[in-house]
Amino acid sequence: MDLTILILQGIIVAATPLVFAAIGELVVERAGVLNLGIEGMMILGAIAGFAVTYDTGSFLAGVIAAAFAGAIAALLFGVLTQVLMANQVATGLALTIFGLGIAALWGQAYSGASTDALDAIHIYLLSDIPIIGPLLFSHDPLVYLSIILVVGVSWFLNKTRAGLILRAVGDNHDAAHAIGYSVVGVRMMALIFGGMCAGIGGAYLSLVQTPLWVENMTAGRGWIALAIVVFAAWRPGWALLGAYLFGGVTVIQLHIQGFGVDIDAQLLSMLPYIVTIVVLVVISRDKIRAKLNAPACLGKPFFGSS
Repeated sequence: MDLTILILQGIIVAATPLVFAAIGELVVERAGVLNLGIEGMMILGAIAGFAVTYDTGSFLAGVIAAAFAGAIAALLFGVLTQVLMANQVATGLALTIFGLGIAALWGQAYSGASTDALDAIHIYLLSDIPIIGPLLFSHDPLVYLSIILVVGVSWFLNKTRAGLILRAVGDNHDAAHAIGYSVVGVRMMALIFGGMCAGIGGAYLSLVQTPLWVENMTAGRGWIALAIVVFAAWRPGWALLGAYLFGGVTVIQLHIQGFGVDIDAQLLSMLPYIVTIVVLVVISRDKIRAKLNAPACLGKPFFGSS
């Protein structure tokens, strides 16, 4: 039972950075923008969060720095794609390459350094409940923040006027512009929010999951987050489920050899990415579902007239 609890706790830890990145990208895509630079924003958040925490000793300062780094990268993407009308796909790929390069350069000074892991919050009495307590009420603050974020985004998109405007921009930017809404302004705000979420997701990797700096430590999680958004059909609740599903695959591949399954380690390390490809292939076959849920203007440039 103790091993089962440890595995389930490991799944939650592995899923949390994916939750942050996927929810941020979901908001961005609901606004009609396709940002393929999540990987770059996450790695910038990872190095910014680690560097500031290591230098100041403050986890809060590190998380804020990570969110700021992700927001700056997203702002750069927004200026290029929404103001200067650069191609969104090419710019997103360039942002990923740029982020990986900057992080590698910045991280040279922190190679081999480590920090203490972010302490878990043990909720009085609830943490002592057998099985349920360790699984639900004994985690670090960012785990709880990720759940709150999912609930908050779901409420925002479905219950608020601002959320309705954002969805309108993503579904028909010309109509939204015609009735007086700033399409570029809405999309820039969505991009900054998505960048902040991706940055915090990256910081979670370097401050909690593995409290040290390792070059390229995001290891493709940004691409997995993109797949989760499609898997979730642009719905926050399903994005949470998808993140935990992929987090489970990541953790299980670390433990499966311990259960006596004789599989090469190289094949096991491929498992999360194989599952990502399989999920995308299966989803792509359901064209009706995709058309009903995908924002109609996703990835389309907006040429507004004054």
